[in-house]
Amino acid sequence: MNLNVERVVTGPFRENSYIVWERESASCLLIDPGDDSELIIESIKRQNLHPIAIVNTHAHLDHIGGVSDLTHYYKIPFYLHPNEKPILDGYEKDCAFFGMTPKRTPTVDHWLTTGEFEIGSFLIRCLETPGHTPGGTCLGIKNHVFTGDTIFAGSVGRTDLPGGNWDTLCDSLVEAMKVIPSDYILHPGHGSDTTLNIEMSQNPFLIPLLNRVNS
Repeated sequence: MNLNVERVVTGPFRENSYIVWERESASCLLIDPGDDSELIIESIKRQNLHPIAIVNTHAHLDHIGGVSDLTHYYKIPFYLHPNEKPILDGYEKDCAFFGMTPKRTPTVDHWLTTGEFEIGSFLIRCLETPGHTPGGTCLGIKNHVFTGDTIFAGSVGRTDLPGGNWDTLCDSLVEAMKVIPSDYILHPGHGSDTTLNIEMSQNPFLIPLLNRVNS
């Protein structure tokens, strides 16, 4: 089955929210729905889709602002890695720090673990990539990988926020480069799509790690 991916850019941080569906089905997944839940709902309705779950790469405020509204609107479950609980619990405090009005803190229905799991007809591969946050993950569906704030086109996630760790992120980047096929499409939490082929040749944060990938 072919996979469709629609990006909806949301909120003041210009975060990428994703709607994912197979062309032969109306069922869809929502990945990292940030603010502007109304905008996400409009996109879902325009495609005549039916959301069945929300899955997040991590729980920073710009990635979860739309989760509660969408879980209540569609009556669907929310998936998150358990190591993200401290980040999720700090949502309201983080909003106050950035001068933002918090939405409802989402309730997690299912905690992710590394490896493969199924939601409806979707087979999802969960690769733990901590460093930006303690429970950051990359989510693979077919030849698409949703990298959250782990890898961007030309950059990587920051590690100066609570729960971030540069050495841990470097270990995660090395593992991602070893495991993720280099021609798969990477959908980051901010900015444009890319591939590891491109990033391993151009990304100044990945190039110094290549000796560890090839060792």
